[in-house]
Amino acid sequence: MLKIVGIMLLLFSMTLVIPLITSFIYSDGNHYTFIYSFLIILGLGSILYLPNISAKNDIKIKEGFLIVVLFWFVLSIVGSLPFMIDRQLSLNFYDALFESVSGWTTTGATIINNLDVLSPSILIYRQELQWLGGMGIVILALAILPMLGVGGMQLYKAESTGPIKDNKISPRIAETAKSLWSIYLGLTVSCAFLYYVAGMNLFDAVAHSFSTIAIGGFSTHNLSIGYYNNSLIEIICIFFMLISAINFILHYMALSSKSLSCYFRDSEFITYMLIILGLILVFALYTTFSGDINITFQQIIFQTVSFITTSGFSTTTYDAWPDFMITALILVSFIGACAGSTGGGLKVVRVLLLFKLLKKELLKILHPTAEIPIRINKSPINDDLSGTLYNFFMFYIISYLLLSFLVLLSGHDITTSFSTVASCINNLGPALGDAVNNYSNLNIFSKYILIFAMILGRLEIFTLLIVMTPYFWKY
Repeated sequence: MLKIVGIMLLLFSMTLVIPLITSFIYSDGNHYTFIYSFLIILGLGSILYLPNISAKNDIKIKEGFLIVVLFWFVLSIVGSLPFMIDRQLSLNFYDALFESVSGWTTTGATIINNLDVLSPSILIYRQELQWLGGMGIVILALAILPMLGVGGMQLYKAESTGPIKDNKISPRIAETAKSLWSIYLGLTVSCAFLYYVAGMNLFDAVAHSFSTIAIGGFSTHNLSIGYYNNSLIEIICIFFMLISAINFILHYMALSSKSLSCYFRDSEFITYMLIILGLILVFALYTTFSGDINITFQQIIFQTVSFITTSGFSTTTYDAWPDFMITALILVSFIGACAGSTGGGLKVVRVLLLFKLLKKELLKILHPTAEIPIRINKSPINDDLSGTLYNFFMFYIISYLLLSFLVLLSGHDITTSFSTVASCINNLGPALGDAVNNYSNLNIFSKYILIFAMILGRLEIFTLLIVMTPYFWKY
């Protein structure tokens, strides 16, 4: 395990070359931040890796859980180094950790007050964290969590082909990762190119492509996508937010078969599109009949897609919207994106399955002896998976309420407490109350609670809670 963590640190240290090169290109004088960070992370990685270089890679279930948790905690801690070393920011540990965790988990919540004055190197570093975290999430969801028996991807094993179908810890993971990286990188390059053509400068195009494909929401400007006041940029952003919120298995299958039919055979995808279209229609009718609400149709589409995909980008001051609309947007972030995507939330497939199970229970009341099968994509769902879903949903809601009350206990108002925890556990970013612009006004205790919420939501509850139980540590 120490060997694997060491490898992770060594690989991460190599990625600091990107902000370092950016610093030299733009002559922002910030290169020492990334040189020092590189040396520290490289040193820590070497200390963990070299003494254990001959250790066997025999990963059991317990080790698998712990490695996944360590992946997020260790990289989040070392990822905070540039934020502390940077001369412009010089953040204390808890603020730097908050920013790092927000990046790695692709939440997009920030404690930085003025992004527009930061050096290009630290800006691209923030975006890069989200990009790396987004890919880490996809690998986690598609290749790791199903093997450990937790995640929602078991539903797709019967449908998928190629490396995704293999559900054993084996060298095939490398094949899976290679395919996913190719898709992820291709989407990023395409997004950056279109942003550039639409009017962004090269730096902003690359930076925003990182956070768009990762569904992170970090921007290089305080006004986010609204800074550009460009309809074409907004349309491109909407398109890639949707693409990145769709199960990456479907992208893989579409490329393999050279056909889009797999999308329209997928229950989760169809449900997701119907939810989004339904929300847009409801908001459009609400603004039309309310009369005095000055919100354009494109703003409705953008913010609806941004919130339900848990991206967190904005084109307008959404906090000034009617209470009905902003409350609905925060609530739909609980649905989140599709399983196996870079988005957060409960995941659409779980919500779909939950409603199917509720329908089954109602029918069972009318017909107690009837056998009522539950299917997703024509594949039957067994009772064990149904029970796991109920437990997941229960733990998710209990965790949300408990963490919200802890933030409330720390002294913040009810709007701040419940919206920030909802935003962080769903990996959304935007919140209300004291965190409407950024999270810098929150107290230290609340920031640590929200850091925990971000990682808890990113690891889909079970993975982190299992490691925290005393039973996990008993042999």
